[in-house]
Amino acid sequence: MTTPPRDDGVDDEVPKDYGAEFPPEIEPELLEDEEGEDGEDGEEGEEGEEGAVGTEEGAEESGADGDGKPPGKAEEPEEEVKHPDTRVPSLKEMRAALDWAFEAEDDITPELLAAFAQHAVLVLEMNRVMNLTTILDPKEVASKHYVDCWRITRLVPLMARKVLDLGTGAGFPGIPLAIAEPNLSMTLVDSTKKKIDFVDKVIAKIGIPNAHTVWARAEDHLARNKVDVVIVRAVSSVRENVRTLRKVRHSLKDLVMLKAASWSREVRAGEREAERLGFKLDTVWEHELPGDMGSRAILVYRAPGGAGM
Repeated sequence: MTTPPRDDGVDDEVPKDYGAEFPPEIEPELLEDEEGEDGEDGEEGEEGEEGAVGTEEGAEESGADGDGKPPGKAEEPEEEVKHPDTRVPSLKEMRAALDWAFEAEDDITPELLAAFAQHAVLVLEMNRVMNLTTILDPKEVASKHYVDCWRITRLVPLMARKVLDLGTGAGFPGIPLAIAEPNLSMTLVDSTKKKIDFVDKVIAKIGIPNAHTVWARAEDHLARNKVDVVIVRAVSSVRENVRTLRKVRHSLKDLVMLKAASWSREVRAGEREAERLGFKLDTVWEHELPGDMGSRAILVYRAPGGAGM
């Protein structure tokens, strides 16, 4: 199992031109990070069970049919907002939390953290009316959302690659990755329209030209589009994730999954299904989040559509 990290002050201002039950093998701690996909990890929009990551075939970027609904997609039921009283930190407070969390990380710039802070504040503001995250403390947000996502860039070569964020929810990990790696092309996919609408607003407000959204099921989008890397965070189990991608497994080269401390149990539970479908575990990187906030792992599977990293 390889160990990466590659190498790559503080402004309070954001640069203007930064331009439900879940399967027993899923670690609840990580699931709540993004409240994921349809119940999987809490985030209703991150499409749960990975297969729900989208809507239905045919849905295109930020929309679908003429009536604004993906073909065959029923109206999304209203759900009770879990944290209507979410405390929204100031940009300065959120930036300080990010400075703390990223203190030991390489290749971090003030502009990068300023953009992360802006995204975080937008997420917490919207969390008052939509279930986006159960992680509310600024330092926890910085560590569990942003450092966790950022570390993908330390392991997985993303420059100039086409990347798909399956079940993006509030924009994790797609938004932080698109900000950190401006030369990649990021597609953020989710089947929950209101979450896609939110991510569209984030992209426009921060100014992230290399990111765009698709309101659809990921497997439907991948049936028509090939990518280099599919990244899945807080969405279902290893087994369910590879099942979701089974019919489009030749449309991707690498499948990256972000997991919590119980990753080995998930890998064992999904080993037979992954091998049957041609997904081969290539790399595992275990790492600790800042502030003793838990262990995480990045799993990289070679997909049938490519030769791995």
